[in-house]
Amino acid sequence: MTTTTVDPVVVEIIRNALSSAANDMNATLIRSAYTPIIYECGDCVVALLDDQHQVLGQSAGLPIFLGNLETCTKDTEEQFGRDVWQPGDVWILNDSYLGGTHLNDVTIFGPVFVDDELIGFTATRAHWIDVGSKDPGGSMDSVNIFQEGLRLGAQKLVDSGKDVHGVMSTISTNVRFPYPTTGDMHAMIATITMGQKRLEEIIRRWGVDTLRAARDEIFAQTERLERSVIEGIPDGVYTAEGVLDNDGIDLDTPVPVKLKITVRGSDIDFDVTESADQTAGPINCGVAQAVSACRVGYKLLISPDVPGNGGSFRPMTVQVREGSVLGAVSPAAVQWYFTPLGLLIDLVAKALAPALPDRVAGASHGDSMIVLFAGNDPRTGRDYVSLEATLGGWGGFEGSDGETALINNVNGSLKDLPIEVVETRYPFRIIDYHIRTDSGGAGKWRGGNGVVREYVAQHDCTVSLWFERSVTPAWGLFGGRDATPPEVTINPGRADERRLLKCNGLRLAKGDVIRCATGGGGGFGPPEDREADAVRADVLDGQVTPEAAESAYGARVASA
Repeated sequence: MTTTTVDPVVVEIIRNALSSAANDMNATLIRSAYTPIIYECGDCVVALLDDQHQVLGQSAGLPIFLGNLETCTKDTEEQFGRDVWQPGDVWILNDSYLGGTHLNDVTIFGPVFVDDELIGFTATRAHWIDVGSKDPGGSMDSVNIFQEGLRLGAQKLVDSGKDVHGVMSTISTNVRFPYPTTGDMHAMIATITMGQKRLEEIIRRWGVDTLRAARDEIFAQTERLERSVIEGIPDGVYTAEGVLDNDGIDLDTPVPVKLKITVRGSDIDFDVTESADQTAGPINCGVAQAVSACRVGYKLLISPDVPGNGGSFRPMTVQVREGSVLGAVSPAAVQWYFTPLGLLIDLVAKALAPALPDRVAGASHGDSMIVLFAGNDPRTGRDYVSLEATLGGWGGFEGSDGETALINNVNGSLKDLPIEVVETRYPFRIIDYHIRTDSGGAGKWRGGNGVVREYVAQHDCTVSLWFERSVTPAWGLFGGRDATPPEVTINPGRADERRLLKCNGLRLAKGDVIRCATGGGGGFGPPEDREADAVRADVLDGQVTPEAAESAYGARVASA
């Protein structure tokens, strides 16, 4: 720790400069990317790190990457040594057991040097639409990592400012869509360069010693704030558990996720070691992501308004069992690694609800609810793959109803694809997109509603689905009711109607319909305590039907 003193005003200027630099990096990536999952959905995140791999600034993005990018630079340094970092280098890594996510989430990072001194690192992670898995875009029924695509340990992508063509060629020849994939890769390299430039500008203006002194103060402020909140939680052990529907292979066996939180003074420990063993199906995740999920749940309650930095999570420890669904080891399948994590994040609030009733919320719809189409576009003659996360409802909390039609807690600022983009880019139509009335749990504060999104295939193609949380739908708290679970119907109302939540490469014919309905959020507080005017407004807004208003709230309201 540096001994240089720094003015509080300078600390705030540097704090905001670092955040601004991260936002510039994120804008560079989104504006330069080739695929809609990045430039429309924003399935990406960026960060600036100091020379000790601590977060200086991180953009808005996927919370599940929170405090996680530094694992990639740390692991690289541990593997190759401190001297491996050289000016002008850029590295790539997507190993699921190091970064913790699926192989589609590729991390690109590089060192920052100023006057030949290693100052820190810039890093970005983004979802690549295809990495050569056995099925286009990703498989819902993979049983090992080798079916999920190209797996890259840490290696140089750019060496002293020059592209490493061998690595880039390996990537382009092992993915189905080399042109947009290499386009996204170079957008990420440009993002690294932007971050290096911004961090160097801060150093040139303020100097290394001032930056480090400001960093230490920012980290210390964050730690003090978080410890003060934890000290307000009564010491003790808090528990919660839930189950996933299945692992995508054994469709009849739920998968338990169990959490134990121990609070002692200003320290807090998260223990998920009693969760299920790693499964045959692709719902496993690496340790790094289990830690990230606990951090997301922690931050939602402890310091939601403070940007993540190297001072975050100092009061917090996480216990994960190797070989469990949350601590997967090779060759476990990990394609849909986020499925237990969404449940785990909700469980943090459920466990701590007795101690923090004014900070917790009912559970959210909880999963990304993936719809993936693949085929050959008859308009262009080219193969395509389209992957979308579907919105749902969040839980109500003290003082407010839950949000309607919001992405799940794992994905944060991720956006759904606009209908216009879908129909322009891909050969299918969306004929219905509306709020799923009555899907949120009733309560003094109502849970948010899910959505209904209905597709019509315009040619023969395949669809893969990954919908979750039907066995453990979003629960209510303090008397609030549970939400309606998700539902997917193929060809509703026809003789060949089918209902299913998961499938891989299901063949569709031209004219087939896929109706996807997501769950809502849990209610908060007894429904009988909801104000009559609020119930009436719900009915008039189309959030609640008159029938539900009478059955759940005892209120008779005519629809508009």
